[in-house]
Amino acid sequence: MRLSLKTRRGLAGGSSLLLAGALLLSGCSSIIEGKPVASPGAGPTEPSFPTPRLTPPSTPPATTSPSPAPPTTPASPTPPAGAVPLKPDQNGYVFIETKSGLTRCQINKESVGCEAPFTHSPLQDGEHANGVSITAGGTVNWVLGNLGAIPTVTIDYKTYDAQGWTIIATADGTRFTNEHTRHGMFVSIDTVSTF
Repeated sequence: MRLSLKTRRGLAGGSSLLLAGALLLSGCSSIIEGKPVASPGAGPTEPSFPTPRLTPPSTPPATTSPSPAPPTTPASPTPPAGAVPLKPDQNGYVFIETKSGLTRCQINKESVGCEAPFTHSPLQDGEHANGVSITAGGTVNWVLGNLGAIPTVTIDYKTYDAQGWTIIATADGTRFTNEHTRHGMFVSIDTVSTF
């Protein structure tokens, strides 16, 4: 049987389309055979202290004539007069330990987290939480955990300023207040209250 040139081209084009369609369909599968194998050194590793979370803000150079802020810019909160400034580390964290040595905290611009042997903390995974944190926005979180080997500064019963938080330490406990939002928490071994 002899086919015309036009018919042969039509069949060749049609069979090419059928073959291409079959190949496309055979390549569409949601099952991938085999086992995943990680190469040594692949994937994330556990961070070592300090874990960079924030970049400390750069301080603008001092000017000889102060210029007033535009009226639409909110005023920057200021710490109370006489507050002792606590300088952050290169990652924007301040680490403190209370005078009693029972409470340790880490402070950055966004939050304050404290670890202590709380007597009335909520249960987390069947155990009493030993950590509590509050964000500048007022979100509270209880956790089980350990701050690790943080380089704490022991504070006295005074008022401090760290990363936009006012810290008032007394024999009864320590109060942290965000200077911008006014949210914060009071922390002692027996009581934690947030506001």
